Amino acid sequence: MFNPPLPRVAAVHDICAYGRCSLTVAIPILSTMGFEVAPLPTAVLSAHTLFPDFVIIDMTAELPRVIDHWKKLNLKFEAIYSGFLGSPRQVDIVAGLILDFAEKNTLVVVDPVMADDGLLYPTMPPEMVDEMKKLVRLSKVITPNLTEAAFLLGLPTPESISVREARQWLKSLTDLGPEMAVITSAPLEGRPGTATVVAYDRLDDRYWLTERPHVPAKYHGTGDIFASVLTGSLLSGDSLPVAMDRSAQFVATAIRATFGYRRSELEHHEVLLEKALGTLSLPVKNTFYELMP
Repeated sequence: MFNPPLPRVAAVHDICAYGRCSLTVAIPILSTMGFEVAPLPTAVLSAHTLFPDFVIIDMTAELPRVIDHWKKLNLKFEAIYSGFLGSPRQVDIVAGLILDFAEKNTLVVVDPVMADDGLLYPTMPPEMVDEMKKLVRLSKVITPNLTEAAFLLGLPTPESISVREARQWLKSLTDLGPEMAVITSAPLEGRPGTATVVAYDRLDDRYWLTERPHVPAKYHGTGDIFASVLTGSLLSGDSLPVAMDRSAQFVATAIRATFGYRRSELEHHEVLLEKALGTLSLPVKNTFYELMP
């Protein structure tokens, strides 16, 4: 098949008919950043899982059929980016996708979506932790939140983490296989009132952090937004610290674009992504990352 005019990303996530998360943020973000997105929906939901009585349609049986057709089309992907997976069977399918399609220079990003606030999500069986490690081993970049990082390492989730512990955690995560590890919510001791992201590049052997003032609100889908911008930024050729800083800045912009509105309690679970999308096409001007001491 002819080479595409735009770099192509295989995005393996669920899709929510209502609620900005997963594919409904990954597609517009990566498209705005100049990439063609080939979505592979792992499930179809009526709304994201913070809404009561949501409907979910499992797509496990259809995934191999889609992948087989991609093989017949001889599709090539510059990046493979996975997020929410609903079962151990889906992990095996996505692992096969990576093994079949990833080449030496393919960017493989795994967002191990399975837990938050110290607990696995209700839809996640306990065995998903070990299953998710299969994808972590095949990845180049992983983007767990603090809870997911703790589960991957077999540790309890702390309320905050020291710089020394953050360095140990990041190094241990890359020991599982990836070249780069990014923890998207790492409340560092001694830095109150900030939202902090920490990262480590095993090949460069340098640790990074970036932070933004904390906004007193919690929104669904911000992890998906962060990982999507990070994927696009790395695929654009940005360094790890620039990519993570750019992602943190975009999440902060989207949150602040949302926070000032009066919104009903049900609507208050998601950011107004569309208010911030235009900033992704602007050149990088100011960066706020620093080496982790």
